[in-house]
Amino acid sequence: MPEGHTVHRIARQFRADLVGHALRVSSPQGRFAAGAARIDGRRLESATAVGKQLFLGFEGGDVLRVHLGLYGAWDFYGRVSPVVAGQEARGSMGAPRLRRAVRMGEGETALRGPDGGAEDFPPPPVGQVRVRLAAPESVADLRGPTACEVIDEDAAALVVERLGPDPVTAPDLRAAGEVVVDRVVARGVPVGQLLMEQSVVAGIGNIYRAELLFRARLDPWTPGRHVPRELVRAIWHDWAVLLADGIETGAILTREDLDADGRARALADPEQRHWVYGRAGLPCRVCGTPVLVEEMATRKLYRCPVCQA
Repeated sequence: MPEGHTVHRIARQFRADLVGHALRVSSPQGRFAAGAARIDGRRLESATAVGKQLFLGFEGGDVLRVHLGLYGAWDFYGRVSPVVAGQEARGSMGAPRLRRAVRMGEGETALRGPDGGAEDFPPPPVGQVRVRLAAPESVADLRGPTACEVIDEDAAALVVERLGPDPVTAPDLRAAGEVVVDRVVARGVPVGQLLMEQSVVAGIGNIYRAELLFRARLDPWTPGRHVPRELVRAIWHDWAVLLADGIETGAILTREDLDADGRARALADPEQRHWVYGRAGLPCRVCGTPVLVEEMATRKLYRCPVCQA
């Protein structure tokens, strides 16, 4: 499932290439025809991420809300600007003539097709495209989301109100952290489950959950009410740091033991990025004990039984 950093990068991509344009909106798959017709031809005025939810605001007050869920992804075609200043865009650089795309979802993968003439843009939809948003030089295709709906601004505000704090959108990082602390220590649910509840804290998925708890040396099965407030507070601030880094790099890199060269190698090699996630049976990078994989609330949970005793 795409985690918070990816959705914030998607919002940046929209702000770079589609916000400010009147968009042609369609549903090639047909399942979103009514919603597409409602916002077709309107100018896209904003693109905001809160946790794992994306909110695209159109003139007139309608909002396209998208939750990618486990299998959703956006493909961007045509002009695909750098998401972060100074980075090279992964896809065609100012070249609507090239049939290329950047996919943003579970991971970010450059999709490339044959070069062609101007008639190749926009490219025909590939697969089950729920909604297509087309600007003059950029196209965004959405596939496989858990949620895709057009709602008004009041309904969008209610969705955000039900979410936990997001470090990127929180107006006061310290105050938002206290909200998270209060919601964790009030519950007898395992802290590993609470961190995945979007009403507690927004944006954390399975990878960040496992890594944050390892970095805190905290047993994921500890009931929330038994976790010291200062430790929950530290996890919140650690989440803010990791999220900002993920937005900048486009990768979840959680090892703080790496120097500059080590970080570069880890960014190129996903197997070097994490302390415990995806490393079941492999030795813990700190103590050498085999990493465990368990199930918590139907999701895989990775932990070191010694470091997180």
